[in-house]
Amino acid sequence: MADPRGFLQHGRETPTRRPVDVRIRDWKEVYEEFPKDHLQTQAARCMDCGIPFCHNGCPLGNLIPEWNDLVYRDDWDEAIERLHATNNFPEFTGRLCPAPCEAACVLGINDDAVTIKQVEVEIADRAFATGHVVPQPARERTGKRVAVVGSGPAGLAAAQQLTRAGHDVVVLERADRIGGLLRYGIPEFKMEKRVLDRRLDQMRAEGTQFRTGVDVGVDITVERLQAEYDAVVLAGGATLGRDLPAPGRDLAGIHLAMEYLVPANRVQEGDLPAAPIDAQGKDVVIIGGGDTGADCLGTAIRQGARSLTQLEILPRPPEERPDTTPWPTWPLVYRTSSAHEEGGERLFSVNTQRFLGDDGGTVSGIELVDVELVDGRFTPVEGTERVLPAQLVFLAMGFTGPQREGLLAHLGVELDGRGNVARDDAWATSVPGVFVAGDMGRGQSLIVWAIAEGRSAAAAVDQYLVGDTLLPSPVTPTSR
Repeated sequence: MADPRGFLQHGRETPTRRPVDVRIRDWKEVYEEFPKDHLQTQAARCMDCGIPFCHNGCPLGNLIPEWNDLVYRDDWDEAIERLHATNNFPEFTGRLCPAPCEAACVLGINDDAVTIKQVEVEIADRAFATGHVVPQPARERTGKRVAVVGSGPAGLAAAQQLTRAGHDVVVLERADRIGGLLRYGIPEFKMEKRVLDRRLDQMRAEGTQFRTGVDVGVDITVERLQAEYDAVVLAGGATLGRDLPAPGRDLAGIHLAMEYLVPANRVQEGDLPAAPIDAQGKDVVIIGGGDTGADCLGTAIRQGARSLTQLEILPRPPEERPDTTPWPTWPLVYRTSSAHEEGGERLFSVNTQRFLGDDGGTVSGIELVDVELVDGRFTPVEGTERVLPAQLVFLAMGFTGPQREGLLAHLGVELDGRGNVARDDAWATSVPGVFVAGDMGRGQSLIVWAIAEGRSAAAAVDQYLVGDTLLPSPVTPTSR
C-alpha cells in the first residue's frame, strides 16, 4: 500500500483546465500540466483494497493498485510495465475513457474516488518522454499472415498483439490515415493526434504494416483477402449514425455528427484550408446529449458559433449517485465536459417535432416540445411547443451498428439481432478464419471495451493459427 493514511489525509485533485477564453482560441488539449508531486499524492490515496473493485470496473483488468503504489514510490519504469501488461494504449484511455474504474473505486463509496485515469495518462506520457516506450518485436516469426480491417482502438490492439506473437500483420484502412475515429472523430482538444502518431511509430517498428486508402470489398475483393491471409479480424467499428426522420429532415444544414467532425479534424491535419461545414456566426443546435454531442459543441465554439443549444430527450440526471445505480455500477449522474464549460445551453426532457426551413431550403429552426415519461414512453407536454432558431443542426444520437454494404455483404457473415456481426465464444464469425472485435461485433461502446476486445480476439486468432496462445484474453464476447 502506497501510504496507509493517504486517503485520509488528501482530497481528490485533478489537473486544471486552461482558461476558457484562452483554450477556445486554439485546438490544443484543454488541460494544464499536472505537477509530479501532486500526482504522487493522488496515487497515495489508493487503499490497495483486498478486493480491488476497480479491476472489475475496468474491462482491461488494469492492475490499478500496483501502478498507483509504483508511482507513489517514484518507480515510473516499473509502473509503465505494469500498465502495459494489460493495456496497449493507456495514453488513449487516460484521455478518452470515462473511467468506469473510478466509479468502482472502493473509496468512492463514501468519498471522492482515486484519480485513476490521471495517474494512468501521466505514467504513459512520462514513459514516452523518457524513452521507455520502445518497440517489442517478436523473437520468432510464425509465417502466418493476418489482415486486420479497420484501424480504430480494437483493430490497433489486435494488430499489436498479433504482431508481437510473431504473425505478419497488415492493417487495412479505407481512410487516408490510420486511427479510425481516434483520428477523425475525436477533436484535437480532447486528444492531439501526436499522441496517436507516436504509438503508430512503435507499432511500425515492431513490424505491423499499415495500408491506407483500401476499402476492403471494393478495392480488394473478399476472395483475394481470404486467399492472401490465414486469418482476418474485422474491426471496422459501428459507423452508422442514428438519424432523426422528423419532418424537414431533408433541409440543407442538417448533418450527422461525423459529417461535421471528420472535416473539422482534417483542417487540423492540414488537409483543408477551412471546414466545409462552418458554425461561425450561426445558431447551432445539437441533438444528443452524449460525448459525440459535446465534441460537436466544443468544435462549434472554436469555429465561432453565435449560439449553441444541446438537446437531450432524457431528464436531467441527478447530481449525486442515485439508488438505481449503486456502487460499483456506472452511476447515472449529471456530468459536465470541458466543452460544456465553454458555452452553450443544455436542455433536457425535450423532443424535436420538426425542422423548419427558409425559402432557400435551408434549416432555420427546430420546433421543440417538452416530454415526460408515461408508462415507459416519452409523451409530449401540451402547451410547451416552441421554436429554436438554427442555421446548423447536428445529429449526435449515437450509432446503430456497422455498415452492412460492401465488406460484410460480400463476406456473407451472419448478423445478430441488433445488426452487429455475430460471433461465437472464440470471437469467430460464421465465416471460417474471420473474426470480429470491437464495436463492429459489440455495438457502440467505450474505447476501453474496444481495446479489451481487440486483445481478446488476438488471443483467439493466435490460438486458431498455431494451436496455442500465451496472449491474454481479458473479456469474453458476452461480457457487459
